[in-house]
Amino acid sequence: MCRPGYHVHSHCTKSTFTSCVPCIDSTFLDEPSGKTTCNNCTTCDPGLGLKVKQPCTPSSDTVCGTLEGFYCLDPTKDGCRAAQRHSSCKPGQYINHTGTTSTDTVCSDCTGDTYSDGSLAACQPHTQCDTLKLQQIKPGTHWSDSECGPQISPIATLIFAVVLGVLAVIAAVTTAAIMKRRRRKHQRSCNSSHVTTRA
Repeated sequence: MCRPGYHVHSHCTKSTFTSCVPCIDSTFLDEPSGKTTCNNCTTCDPGLGLKVKQPCTPSSDTVCGTLEGFYCLDPTKDGCRAAQRHSSCKPGQYINHTGTTSTDTVCSDCTGDTYSDGSLAACQPHTQCDTLKLQQIKPGTHWSDSECGPQISPIATLIFAVVLGVLAVIAAVTTAAIMKRRRRKHQRSCNSSHVTTRA
């Protein structure tokens, strides 16, 4: 047998010892062996969420680790054979536990008057517009904050209503005057036509 990192070049005979040569070209043997060829080194496939953790040597296989943002689905003694991307939390959820190389991200739902866009480590309380002396334009949800705007005073509201009322009255009077003028014009036209016919 040959020691780790070597394979048999020629077996022993009655008069000769076993001849061993090193593993080359991305091959290895990690234990004493009578094999005449070495094993191919493992390839860490990025498509499976893997990267090289320890490179292959003649006496040890490649050890694969997980890419950033992935966790191991198929662990080995020292590394990983397949990994998956960490789950993303949805709007209305917060990151309860951040994913590691061995565990997925854990998401939890926001409750009460709080919100999160899915990227926060804790749900945030809704902005209280009245404490900022602002008016709430849009109430908060579990996935968005409250929207605040400047407060409109009762006097401003009253003035706005009066202005709208005056504009409405002016529009109504103008429309009535235009309609009356059209009727008169139409009536004159009819009278003129009637006189012409009689003559």
